[in-house]
Amino acid sequence: MGSNLLMVRPTRTDEAKTGASPGLTNEDGLAILKKCPSVKNVACEITLKTQAKYLDKDWDTSITGTTPFYQEVKNFHVEEGRFISTQDVEEWKKVCVLGKTIVRELFKEESPIGKTIKIRNERFTCIGIMEAKGQTGWRDEDDVIFIPQTTAQKRFTGDTKVTGLLVQSKGSGGAEAEDVISEIEAILTKRHKNIIDFEVRSQQEILDTMQQVTQSFKLLLGGIAAISLLVGGIGIMNIMLVSVTERTREIGLRKAIGAKRLDILTQFLIESVVISVTGGIIGIVSGIGLGVGIGKLMSKAMPGGTWSSVVSLSSIILSFCFAVGIGIFFGMYPANKASKLDPVEALRYE
Repeated sequence: MGSNLLMVRPTRTDEAKTGASPGLTNEDGLAILKKCPSVKNVACEITLKTQAKYLDKDWDTSITGTTPFYQEVKNFHVEEGRFISTQDVEEWKKVCVLGKTIVRELFKEESPIGKTIKIRNERFTCIGIMEAKGQTGWRDEDDVIFIPQTTAQKRFTGDTKVTGLLVQSKGSGGAEAEDVISEIEAILTKRHKNIIDFEVRSQQEILDTMQQVTQSFKLLLGGIAAISLLVGGIGIMNIMLVSVTERTREIGLRKAIGAKRLDILTQFLIESVVISVTGGIIGIVSGIGLGVGIGKLMSKAMPGGTWSSVVSLSSIILSFCFAVGIGIFFGMYPANKASKLDPVEALRYE
């Protein structure tokens, strides 16, 4: 799916609730294809949750009623067999094309081509298998069954409405997409008698939204990390202050036999850095372990895709440097306090 893909979705308006709105239909898609010169292809989607059965096996999945152009619009092609044809749509045929996840769960090593599966107690003949698509966000693109649009409407929904329209423009997106959106909105507004019961969104717009959400998450996680570093640093400082108090006589003895202020300062700074670096190493190892573990769990929970955590060397180095910096920064005050102790007073302590 590129930046030239536009998605038209119905919206819940007051007119839609009262029935005054005609809703989004496949005829709207045909009108867009006919009257909009910037549009290359249009495909409809009718998406429903369902359960598919084959012999004694069943699998909860979704079905998508659509038209032949779907392959080109979504860049999602058949690997074996064939996709839905115009004749299948016109004759309301009970045929289906299966995603890889369905094939794996219902048929194992057996070829599904020509086999019959049950969808909502209706028998469908498998005519094709889609290529592997993988994950899109939280959605397994391979966990889907494609059937003709008219079959979905006649057998399951009972009306002419569609879940959405997928529009492929002739341009490459960007500024051109805004012009195509304007054309589509003008056509649909006229067809729907000036009732705005739809929205048109481009892939670039969705990508921009995702990037904004990602940036918000980065800021949120950065804030949490900053608070964690602050709390950890205060913890290190408190530990070192307690250590200075408990080792006052030791400090006095060392200074009495010739230790300089710099020696005492260096000793306590090294101890502080060791504590923070140790914690940092434990955190890095734990983070990598959790990332790998969560990836494996997600791969098992969503078999259609492979989840993996990516830990770069730069992030490890950055974490290590932060740990050293925290140790030096928060260890400076206790170390400085220890180095300034008067040896006579320190020896008389306790």
